[in-house]
Formats: sequence, C-alpha cells, structure tokens
Amino acid sequence: MTGLVAAERGIGETPLVDVLPEFVVVAFAAVTHLADPWFLFGLLAVGYWFATDRVAAAPRRAGATAIAVVTCAYAATALGKAWFAVPRPPGAVGPADVPTWLPGLLSAWYEAQVLSDGFGFPSGHATGGAAAYLALALAYDRAWTARKRLLAAGTVAVAVALSRVVIRVHYVVDVLAGLAVGSGVVLGALWLAGDPRIRRSEGRTADEGAGPDPRGATAGLDPTLPFLLAAVVSTGALAVAVTSGHTDEVVEAGIGIATGAGGAIGWRLIDGDEPPVPVRIAVPALAVTGGLWVGAYALAGTLPMTLAATTAAVVVVVALPALPDRIERLSGVRD
Repeated sequence: MTGLVAAERGIGETPLVDVLPEFVVVAFAAVTHLADPWFLFGLLAVGYWFATDRVAAAPRRAGATAIAVVTCAYAATALGKAWFAVPRPPGAVGPADVPTWLPGLLSAWYEAQVLSDGFGFPSGHATGGAAAYLALALAYDRAWTARKRLLAAGTVAVAVALSRVVIRVHYVVDVLAGLAVGSGVVLGALWLAGDPRIRRSEGRTADEGAGPDPRGATAGLDPTLPFLLAAVVSTGALAVAVTSGHTDEVVEAGIGIATGAGGAIGWRLIDGDEPPVPVRIAVPALAVTGGLWVGAYALAGTLPMTLAATTAAVVVVVALPALPDRIERLSGVRD
C-alpha cells in the first residue's frame, strides 16, 4: 500500500519554508509542543479531573470522552503510519541547522524538535491536535459559546499543523491528512459515545443546554465504545507493523491497545457524575501515572511490560475521580 502515498509528496513548500526568518522557525518549534502526546494527555487529564459544571454539563463524562477521542486519533495515526510506511522530509533526519544566537540549552531543545524519525504520513501532531482541541471544544459545552470554542480549537490545530511543515518534519500533504483524520475521528468517536448533536435522530441540543435534554448535550456521554474502538484499531496497527517489521510502530500500536483497554476499564470503576478531584489526591496520582508513562517508554524493548505499565497508568487516570468517595466509605466503615 505504500504506492498510495508517494515518498516524494511535497507540493513546493520546502523553498517557501527555507526563506523564513530563523526566529519564525524557532517560534513554530515551540508551537508544535501544543500537540505533543505528553502535553495533550496532561491537558486532557487536568480537564477531566478538575473541570466543574460551569464548563460542561457532565464534566467527568466530557473529560473522559475527550481522552477517548484522542486515543482513537493516535490509534488511527499508528495504523496509517504502519500501513503507508513513507518517510519524512529529508530535513527531518538532520543535521539540524541550529540558529547560532540560541543559548546552549535552547539549542539542544531546538535540535530535538526539528529532528524526527519514523514514518511521516499522516502527521501524528496534526491528527492529535485536531482531535484534542476539537473534542475539547465540543465536550466542554458550557465554556464560552460554540463559535468561540470552535474558532479557538481550529486556530490551535492549524497552527500546530503549520508548525510541523515549518520545522521541516512533515510535508503539507501529511498535515492536511492529519487534520482531516483528526476531525473525522472526533465525529465518529462522539457518535459512538452517544452525543445527540452527532446522532441527529435522537434530537439536537442547543449550545447553552436548552433542548430535549436540559442538562446539556454531553450529559449522557459514555466513552466506553470509543476507548474500545481505539484498542481494536491499535490491534490492527499492531498486526500491520508486525507483518511489515516496523519495530517502532509495534510499540506505538501496543501503547494504543493498552490506552484504549485501560480507559474502558477505568471508566467501569466510576459513576460518571463525581465531583472534581481534590488536589491532595491529584498530585500524588500525577506522580504515579507520570512514572508509569515514563516506565512504559523506557521498557519499550519488552512489549508486555510496556502494555502493563500503560494500562495501569490509564486505569488510574480515568478511575481517579471515584477514589475520594471510596476513601470516605472505607474511613466510615473503619470508624
């Protein structure tokens, strides 16, 4: 299937990027962080744990669904990269042209940003960014207005996609495909989660929560099916990667399976209407899950350990809102 997407798929963007001032490229190297996987999942976890009903009709359901959407997006990216298996632009493999005016520490950061290995189609940053910010705009249905949320989401997603071209790690075709895939994943995952705005036959709910369900459009969301879909798609990506001998993609697909399965398991442990997580619980939980994530990538050579660490981390993240109530119940029984 590699013939469907050419290795040389540029449309003349490279000469345009080459004439950009160095400070512009450095600025876009910073913008690309807005769709780094660690940043997106950290942002989604914070929203899931701490959001109140001022920003969503059902903040826990909205937050978990947003996490499930992005998990689906990364699963689709893993499948696409393993399936098409086309390289990144030549500039992504180095050597990096680091601006001489950058201090030493920033020079190392910049070099890490503009050098990237692995396959190039579709862009994972463009896919994840589109999925994450559009999902946030739709799930947190009481923040601002729908128009403002969607405008902000689109602006960030396009800026991230553009940054990948400016720092020469993707072609325009890669990021356009990523934006399309990410947007499509959002619609499909929200449909699976039961969003009435997508399932038009079930009735349409206005932005402020008026309509068939006065609680709001996201009050009945259930992220279980999107999480399971991500696991299934990641399993397909794993099969393609193993068959083709793409070792790096095998690891990414395995993490996708574990994330989808862990999310579905974690969601079964809560009711979905829990209050925000207290900071005293969230801080140690963040340390634990962060350690598990680091361990998952550090143990990438042993796939079973990576799967176990990732699954445990996601179960903790998703199930955490139920922990305070369980602690109170245990305390009451002991008293």
